[in-house]
Amino acid sequence: MPDNLSVELLAVQSQMAAFVDAQLKLTEDALPSQHQRVREASKQAGFFFKTQPAEFGGSPASALELTMLREMLAATNSPLASSVFGPGPGVLHAAEGTLRSHYLEPVLRGEKRGAFGFTEPDSAPRPTYAVVDGDDLLVTGIKSYVTGGATADFVSILVNVEDADGGKLGTAMVAVDRLASGVTIDREFSSMEGGGHVSMKFDQVPVSKENVIGKIGEGMPRALGNIGNVRLMVSAQAMGMCLFVLDYVENHLKAPHRSGSPLGAREGVRLRYADMRIETYVARSALYRTARLVDDGGNTVNETIATKVFCTETAGRVIDMGVQLVGGQALVTGHPLEALYRQVRSLRLIEGASDLLRINLVKGRLEMDKGRV
Repeated sequence: MPDNLSVELLAVQSQMAAFVDAQLKLTEDALPSQHQRVREASKQAGFFFKTQPAEFGGSPASALELTMLREMLAATNSPLASSVFGPGPGVLHAAEGTLRSHYLEPVLRGEKRGAFGFTEPDSAPRPTYAVVDGDDLLVTGIKSYVTGGATADFVSILVNVEDADGGKLGTAMVAVDRLASGVTIDREFSSMEGGGHVSMKFDQVPVSKENVIGKIGEGMPRALGNIGNVRLMVSAQAMGMCLFVLDYVENHLKAPHRSGSPLGAREGVRLRYADMRIETYVARSALYRTARLVDDGGNTVNETIATKVFCTETAGRVIDMGVQLVGGQALVTGHPLEALYRQVRSLRLIEGASDLLRINLVKGRLEMDKGRV
């Protein structure tokens, strides 16, 4: 739990609390200018660089520190929280040569935006593949759920690599420019929490071998490593949402009520609110334990899977009960719980739907004998 943090992390926690109080309150200024203000303030405070490698001037934080900070930011329920951290390297970590100069460095400077393409439609004739053609790879396939793909400068996608005779060479992550010949956006759509996504087609897109991220044969582990980091981030977000709802509902239960006594005086209401607090406590305990395991090193795929499933499903139940206790007003457009109710549903699908992750967890145990879970 966050109760067992080191003196150093407690100091960072206090600094973030002060930053939140000073910077994340919405003003009447246009939202883009407010985001810019928060970014500049975050750079001055040092938070902006905690997601960036030291070799690029960053001060990378541990998984535990990032988990703590992300939970705190999510607990503010402020749209400005998204501007506190700078862009991280993602799958481009340790990139060299062209990948470093043309993609990684501009991303970290905020000059380019990348997207991640992993999910494919069930109706696809075959998984996205790349055929070796001299110094290039010819990429063909569909990525059906590319978040931020419409405005990205490039997309990092997972492909199955083959030689000219169809021989299997393994998986690879490759960086493909969005405006490259043969790349088309098939469909642009939004999900109910407000996220923007595209379905992207690749028709024999020529991609230099220099754009292979890592080595051919390492694509899937690299992709899953990135997804594992995002799953921990999503789990922290879910717990921050729970903390916001707990505080909101507590104030609601203490407020005067037309019956003459606060809603919190009723035993049935207290039982439901107790469940909300108990479930949040247990899920946060799992979250912080997993963050520590990630920092210890080793294989934590099953642990991050279990944490993501448990934290997001807990958040779904907690927010649902919060809506129930607050009543119909909580479903009115613009109410903070109404927005969270939509957002939390998406968390059980992004970076792996809950039941798919359950299947993968058991596969890790029964077929690979991996993981502590």
